[in-house]
This record gives sequence, structure tokens and C-alpha cells, in this order.
Amino acid sequence: MSEELAQIRMRSGRERSGTVSPVAAVVTIGVFDGVHRGHRCVIEHTVERARAAGLEAAVVTFDPNPLEILRPRQAPARLCSVARRIELIEDLGVDRVLVLPFTADLSHETAEEFIDTTLRCSLEARTIVVGHGFRFGHKAAGTTETLRAAGLEVVEYNLVGDGQAVSSTRIRAAVADGDVAAAAEMLARPHEVEGVVVRGAQRGRGLGYPTANVEHHPLAAVPADGVYAGTTVVDGAVYPSAISVGTNPTFDGQRRTVESYLLDVDMDLYGAEVRVGFIQRLRGMVAFEGVDALVAQMDRDVAYARRLANRP
Repeated sequence: MSEELAQIRMRSGRERSGTVSPVAAVVTIGVFDGVHRGHRCVIEHTVERARAAGLEAAVVTFDPNPLEILRPRQAPARLCSVARRIELIEDLGVDRVLVLPFTADLSHETAEEFIDTTLRCSLEARTIVVGHGFRFGHKAAGTTETLRAAGLEVVEYNLVGDGQAVSSTRIRAAVADGDVAAAAEMLARPHEVEGVVVRGAQRGRGLGYPTANVEHHPLAAVPADGVYAGTTVVDGAVYPSAISVGTNPTFDGQRRTVESYLLDVDMDLYGAEVRVGFIQRLRGMVAFEGVDALVAQMDRDVAYARRLANRP
């Protein structure tokens, strides 16, 4: 288990001096990758029911995504890190977030064992709030009927938006297509790519546009190649930005990068952890005939991003 995940589990109440203190709770369960609008509805309803009943509101989630262990070749792109997921969930007012490290051993835990060890012993669950079609336990054998048979109250929610079910799969598809506006609508916030700023080729500074080269997780959901208007979050401060995603074809680049130019801000960001948010796609990625043509287009891109950010 990573040090980051251990700290999250400690903070969320999973481990307290090696013991768990059960508190009666209304619980919702899921990966909640991206914490999109549908997830928010389920979590907010969990909080509402908990408050009405005088119980705690708890969220059970998993890291990594179970598919990364069960079918790694089919592992989906990550919409956010586990740390960001916890932050977004906590912002909805939950009392406890239980992060279960998903391992091969956990994947073999039966539905009944999960109910006993996690829902009863760890959380003293009274009510379970889940999305429609929820399955759990070894070979997804557990259903809402399994929960009811164990004496738990179950509330099912249909994660609907714009007439269709809001899903992390739909959001990943929108991001992959570069339709970050559609992704933001489903997420109720801009899609973000998180990472550490590292040294790149440093061409941007020579062209008058120093960029933060963001080294992200290999499974991060990165938008289609192109130029975007968005934001860069550094130590909690939000900076309007123009963002480039691609291989820098004008310079025959091979490595795909995410580079963010903070509008009218020049600071040393090497080693900083940042979140790059994508608001609108400005154009696709193209190879220009020379540096002058590239810089002229960059001038237009930055001016467009500045207008969208309402910057003078």
C-alpha cells in the first residue's frame, strides 16, 4: 500500500491506532471515478438520509479501480487521483470515506463477507444507497437483494443526466474526443489532469510562452491532442491558462505531453504538484511550416484563452 493511500485511509477513519470505531451510518459504495453529477446525486442523498436519521454519512470506495487488477488490459483511464476523489467526496459533506485497497484477495471476498467485514464491522451500516444495477462481491454475485436479505435498507438511484445515464465511461469518451465542454457538463466541473511539473524541452520559454510540463499518471484521462483554454491550480490558487496537448509536431516531437501556459504569470513551478483544468477546446494540433507561424498562432490562442477567462 502506498504512503499516500495509507495517509488517506488514516484521515478517512479506516485506521485509527490499528482499530476501527464503528459508528452507525448510511453508506454508499462505488469507485466514484471523477465524482460526476450522478455520483454527486447518490452521495448527496446519502448525506441527506444520514442527517435525517441522526446517523453518519459514509462512502466506501476502492483504489485502484478494480478493473486495473481484474482485467489490466481493459483498465479505463483515470478521471482523477484517489486523493482528488477523496477531496471531492468530502466536499459533499460526508463524515467518513473508507478507501479499500483493491487487491486480488479483496476480489475473492464474497458478497456476504463484504457485508460482514466492511458494512457491519467497519461502518455499522443501516442503509445502503447505490446506483441502479449495483453489484458487488466475488464475481459480482452480490446484488441489492443480497443487501436486503442481510437486513439492510437499500435505496437505488438512477444516475441520469440529459436523458441518458451519466457515467464515467461517457466522460472518458468525451475527454478522448477533446469535447471537454461535454465532460465538464457531466462532471459539474472542468476535467483535470494532475501531476508534477518537470523539465521539458523548454522551447516555450524561448518562444515567449513558458509552459509547465505536467508529468501525469500513465492511466490519466488526457484530452485529445489540441490547444485548450483552462486553468492551472497551484497550491490552491487558480490561474487562467492556455494548454497544449500533443507531441509538438512542428518540432517533430515524439513524446505526448500536457503543457500549460499560465496567463501573464511567470513562476518557477518545477517540482510543484498542479491540476490542469480543461474548459474549452480552441483548435486541433497541427504542424506549422516554421517557428514564426507557430508563434503567431500561439499569440492568437493565448488571446482567445484570455478572452474566455475575461482577462484584459
